Amino acid sequence: MEKFKNKTMAEYKLLLPSMGEGVMEATIISWMFNEGDFVKEDDSVVEIATDKVDSDVPTPVSGKIVKILKQKDDVAKIGEAIAILETEGDSSDQEVPEAKTYEEVKDQIPQPEPEVISTLEQPLKTVFENSATQNSEMYLSPLVKNIVQQENISESELKSIKGSGLEGRITKEDILDFVKNRSTQSDNKPVAAQNVPSQTAQPVSAPAAQTPAAPIQVADGDEIIQMDRIRKIIAESMVRSKHTSPHVTSFIETDVTNVVKWRTKNKDSYQKREGEKLTFMPIFIRAVVKAIQDFPMINVSVDGDKIIKKKNINIGMATALPDGNLIVPVIKNADQLSLSGLTKAINDLAYRARNKKLTPADTQGATYTISNVGTFGNLMGTPIIPQPQVAILAVGAIVKKPAVIETEFGDVIAIRQKMFMSHSYDHRVVDGSLGGMFLKHVNDYLENWDLNTEI
Repeated sequence: MEKFKNKTMAEYKLLLPSMGEGVMEATIISWMFNEGDFVKEDDSVVEIATDKVDSDVPTPVSGKIVKILKQKDDVAKIGEAIAILETEGDSSDQEVPEAKTYEEVKDQIPQPEPEVISTLEQPLKTVFENSATQNSEMYLSPLVKNIVQQENISESELKSIKGSGLEGRITKEDILDFVKNRSTQSDNKPVAAQNVPSQTAQPVSAPAAQTPAAPIQVADGDEIIQMDRIRKIIAESMVRSKHTSPHVTSFIETDVTNVVKWRTKNKDSYQKREGEKLTFMPIFIRAVVKAIQDFPMINVSVDGDKIIKKKNINIGMATALPDGNLIVPVIKNADQLSLSGLTKAINDLAYRARNKKLTPADTQGATYTISNVGTFGNLMGTPIIPQPQVAILAVGAIVKKPAVIETEFGDVIAIRQKMFMSHSYDHRVVDGSLGGMFLKHVNDYLENWDLNTEI
């Protein structure tokens, strides 16, 4: 036996932590410390970027950074070591027992009864025999699934792709490399006549026509600006959504006079009581949540020929960033929040979005999205659906307008607060009747807003 009382130095590998469902890798943006620097527990040491959001990675231990394994612009997999820290620890006065061999302890290990072994033998055999089949049900992120569907990649082709992600999962780069190589091989293959019986022919989707882009003429004085990473992701997502979903947009003009009166009446007292602003967005989200409860088939996603009806109502809130880019933080389980709870969640997410404090989990799991184009003074817009959702609502600027009001004494013209709403939806699964009725219900909830609503 030997006692250890002196301080010892240990090596600690800083791993890239899990960033939420579907996120398998991240890009190193910058290190906040250098090799040789000492960091304290919970210090943010590196800034990373995923296809969802930028965030910081804290260290769970204190120590000295002795080696940075991933440099700026390197891509790291979830669970991969990105740095090595040297940590200092005090050993206790407890004696460290000497290791024993298997031969010394084997007689102390309890053995199962023979009847237990025979009972488990067949189920275990079945599990191992079916392991290949189980492994075929590989995990694919939503982005990879979309590419697979767009490129008509068969299951057998998918199985032939060697994934470079964690546990062999297929990443975006893997699938794009496969598509590129498949296209090249297809172009080089000689065309041979084949006599295939008609009854064995399988229908396939016609490939989209590829029209080469016209060359851009750059004149003297034109400035060429390289897209930043976020703008590239937004551009790819928008194009992908338009290729995936046939968009239809319905419009309605809503009288929000009661909503404006209610907010005017409550905003000062709410800010004095809670220390934060009361905006229109909590009211819009409350109306949308109620309409989703009326029409749950708006709260779905499409997976091939299957419709996935979502249990939770998670509302995405499109938020403009100071650099001109856009991000969509998500209010989880919005149907379970009070009006005050919605207000606090919205203000918190908006603040963290504009100050780069969001985590990847904050931007995941939305089942329906709202975009407030009225913030920029726009009357209306035709928003693009964020995949894999099937609908999005845009609310325009609130403006005073003369309107005809029906009263018990006849029609009168009065000044009312009006707002246009535009509802874009995926016509694969949302027909005009469903998309239109949903929008009308949102309209009705806003027009009939109770002036005595408490917050």
